[in-house]
Amino acid sequence: MKFNDHTTLEVHKPHQQGSGAFDNGKITEIKPLDFPGGSSLAKRVGPLFYWAWASAKGDGVIGMHPHRAFEIVSYVLEGEIGHTDSLRNKSRVGEGGAQVMQTGSGVYHQEEMYGERTEFFQIWLEPNLQESIKKDPTYNQFEHGDFQIKEKDGGLVKSILGPNSQVMLDANVTMEDITIEAGATYQRQLGADSCLAVMTVDGDGRWFDAGSGNEANIGRRDFTLIKAEKASHVKLEAGESALRIVAIEVPQTVDYQLY
Repeated sequence: MKFNDHTTLEVHKPHQQGSGAFDNGKITEIKPLDFPGGSSLAKRVGPLFYWAWASAKGDGVIGMHPHRAFEIVSYVLEGEIGHTDSLRNKSRVGEGGAQVMQTGSGVYHQEEMYGERTEFFQIWLEPNLQESIKKDPTYNQFEHGDFQIKEKDGGLVKSILGPNSQVMLDANVTMEDITIEAGATYQRQLGADSCLAVMTVDGDGRWFDAGSGNEANIGRRDFTLIKAEKASHVKLEAGESALRIVAIEVPQTVDYQLY
């Protein structure tokens, strides 16, 4: 819907997102942004190519498979995940940590889940593929304590990707894990020609615009897409309990050909 003079806003419920399963159903996914031809209502935006929320009860594995050129971030919401690849990396990271691949000229890897329950995001970002495919693949891992956390704009903001993070990617992207206290309001500035993609991890709240009077309610696993034509700002008010979101901002257009 037209949210205000400069932005549009869409809320996609879980049933409007794609889905998938691995390891004989031990691992399930919802996909707010699915691969081309997938069933999610929302489609890729700028360099934000794919976003899945994976869940597992008990140990599970997504076996060895190849990747090329894309930059892939796995961010742990709960539990512990493992990574094994053809570069001879083998590691585990727990809640709040991230595993980051710049897949370059090509790499094989597998994902592993451990313990009673695991939840994590996997996000694909698209740099200039014609350039990234010429580079050697890399793997880096970051623990929760490696990320900056500050109070900002009415929320407690953890910087995962972007200028306030030590994670270095080629794609132009900002990713933040944000907690808004019950009844509090978080404000977000948006640049011109930008898109803010937001997954609700826990709690509920409402997006609102005081000027237009428009508002949109969100709850757990709802996916919001806000597209700004010009520089603008949006507000998000938490409900009766704390609201946790993960927000990714990307430009809607880039100066290279997208996949």
